[in-house]
Amino acid sequence: MRRTTAAILTALAALGIGAAADAQLVPEREFYGVNRPIPMRIDVPDGAAGEVEIHLLAPVSAEAVETASAEAGRVDLSTLFPVLWTRPNPTVLYAQLVVGGAKVGPAVVLSPMLTPNKATAQGRDIIWSAEQGRIHSGIRAWADRHVVFETTAGEMEFAMRPDQAPNTVLNLISLAEGGYYSDIIVHRIIPEFVIQFGDPTGFGSGGPGYQFDLERSALPHDFGVISMARTGDPDSNGSQVFVCLTRERTQALDGLYCAFGQLVRGAEAVITMGNAELEDPRAGRPVNPPVITGAYTVPAPPYGEGPDPVARPADTSGANR
Repeated sequence: MRRTTAAILTALAALGIGAAADAQLVPEREFYGVNRPIPMRIDVPDGAAGEVEIHLLAPVSAEAVETASAEAGRVDLSTLFPVLWTRPNPTVLYAQLVVGGAKVGPAVVLSPMLTPNKATAQGRDIIWSAEQGRIHSGIRAWADRHVVFETTAGEMEFAMRPDQAPNTVLNLISLAEGGYYSDIIVHRIIPEFVIQFGDPTGFGSGGPGYQFDLERSALPHDFGVISMARTGDPDSNGSQVFVCLTRERTQALDGLYCAFGQLVRGAEAVITMGNAELEDPRAGRPVNPPVITGAYTVPAPPYGEGPDPVARPADTSGANR
């Protein structure tokens, strides 16, 4: 029931139909063409007092880039913040509703629509196309949310990092909200390295019926970081993901695979699955594979006020080490 309720609330929020408790800044649509209005709606919670503002926040630091006064109802972000269309090097920003000095609801992710950098495999390395000449077509906007995986070992909740890989984040959100991660086994476990899942066949070669380009993420692989699994083709990303078990063994993946989220709840579940008994440690096939029973999304906390990424517990010894 919890997953169904969360999915309903997410769908209502996307349509701008939220309860007062979920009041926030609500995008009118997802895509906004360059140099055009960016209409959104402000829902102020009942009983809230004080000046209504929208803050444009920088990723990670959550520092205000610009602030603007506003009122409940329909607003145009392009009028409040002309910088969204004039800055020379557009990057992800967060639009956060603030009432009486307090942040309200999840921020809206403002992701510039840019022609992608293209990745080319050169041996084990990745060569990226030049940054120059990328076309800025507009802004893609959505309410920030976390992705929660329900597993036989407990829940894992991940904060998304669209500042590093917005298309990859939206892909996971779509799969989670669409029910893709229902009764899928963790088919690969490499002790002190990764747990991997996302193939409905359970053998490691299946996917959602499409593939998409590798995104250039600078997020380091570390305990609890979720990243895209792929073949030797950089643009073979789909639905298979892996969760890192240590920094020591996964740091070699930095820049080669797309890390796009961080665990904020569920370290015990990750460790339990990472310690599952294996048929053959070299192949990483569990004897009794843990199961991802489902996935859902929840509204993220106001930007900059959410939980920190979890650290790896000190004692994680298991039978397969």
